[in-house]
Amino acid sequence: METKTQAVQRLISDRWWARWTALILIASMMFFGYMFVDVMSPLQSLVNTKLGWSPEAFGYYAGAEYMLNVFGFLILAGIILDKMGVRFTGTLSASVMFIGACIKLYAISSLFAGSAFDQWLSSWWVEMPGSAKLAAFGFTIFGCGCEMAGITVSKAIAKWFEGKEMALAMGVEMAIARLGVFAVLSLSPRLADWMGKNDPSVVPPVAFCTVLLLIGLICYVVFTFMDTNLDKQLGASANGEGEEEFKLSDVGGLFKSRLFWIIALLCVLYYSAIFPFQRFGTNMLQCNLHISETQAADLLRWFPIGALCLTPPLGYFLDRVGRGATMLMIGSLLLIFCHLIFALALPAFPSQGLALATIIVLGISFSLVPAALWPSVPKVMDSRYLGSAYSLIFWVQNIGLFGIPIIFGAMLEASNQGVTDPTQYDYTNPMLLFAGLGIVALFFAIWLKVLDTRNGYGLDKPNIKSDNDSVRLDGEA
Repeated sequence: METKTQAVQRLISDRWWARWTALILIASMMFFGYMFVDVMSPLQSLVNTKLGWSPEAFGYYAGAEYMLNVFGFLILAGIILDKMGVRFTGTLSASVMFIGACIKLYAISSLFAGSAFDQWLSSWWVEMPGSAKLAAFGFTIFGCGCEMAGITVSKAIAKWFEGKEMALAMGVEMAIARLGVFAVLSLSPRLADWMGKNDPSVVPPVAFCTVLLLIGLICYVVFTFMDTNLDKQLGASANGEGEEEFKLSDVGGLFKSRLFWIIALLCVLYYSAIFPFQRFGTNMLQCNLHISETQAADLLRWFPIGALCLTPPLGYFLDRVGRGATMLMIGSLLLIFCHLIFALALPAFPSQGLALATIIVLGISFSLVPAALWPSVPKVMDSRYLGSAYSLIFWVQNIGLFGIPIIFGAMLEASNQGVTDPTQYDYTNPMLLFAGLGIVALFFAIWLKVLDTRNGYGLDKPNIKSDNDSVRLDGEA
């Protein structure tokens, strides 16, 4: 009979080609998901003229992605993940994303326009057209699946790369996902123009990305077969992850942890200055630089490239050297600098070179913070409720991602009273909002650094180490 040590040596996750193949499969789902998230971001002015959405309506639509997550779905998703495992939850997530995408596609299509349903939806809350309401609803459904997928992928990577190159793997996954942003910002305006011929349309790019979501679902189903094999080797139960039983009472301990709340609030502040920016960034560049929608999207598409190029090497660095807490501070500083440039310098000195350089630096910031933030969680968290921990952090994050686009859209509307041309908006005050979020994020990053230095949480230590000693959030609570 084989010893336990011999069995462990033969796990499929110990084979580099197997765990990296698994990573590519689950990252593909997120790649297509990120494409769909931002498919309408470079089309704001087209949405305004073709669908009749005001900046405030577009803000409500953008924030709708996170609405149900804010009101408790993500907490439920984390519990589902810990109880049912990564296979069930990931497949469910991909399916929900596809269903939400189909609803959104129908909302902006000619099949819906002018229908009785459209007329009824447009008859109340008239500031929000019927197409915007239904698209926002579909985006809400999609957002439930996308955020559930995010926490599932994080736990799946932690499972397959435990004791190995975890930060590098998470960095590669984030890089692949962000490549989706680059791809969609490049493709979306061109698909709208090309397939719409002389009459550009929002429908073709949304339809294209909806099909890609179906392909992402298929990729994840393939991963589930690999994960089933791994659990068989681990001797896991049919529905579990081979871990200690999850208890709902464990989650309550997280709310008592100061360290957990600092990480969660840092996360919400930072991401609230990034993802909403992607929704409005194309139009901001269009207004400040006086260029076309396609040209503005071509500039903004380079934002994820800095993150894409740097996140994997940063993950490698974190695995072997550490300095995660320090990277969080540097990332927050770069965030503040970039948004101040967009708010104050770019309107005064319109330059595509300045805009491109700032966008790339912002992408570098976006590589520093997530690369350091997410791999730190498994180091300080009991694996049996790691999914719930991720879900709670994502839940807090979603509160900001839901509210900030709405506030941003309202500020944009208030700053441009009487302006009817969507290419002439003044973005100064709304962009200062993003800079302010960065300042508060820097405060929490410094606080986290101080606590880590004082109490030895190990957030600045390498991820790859010979011992398993760690300070856990539940223990701190």
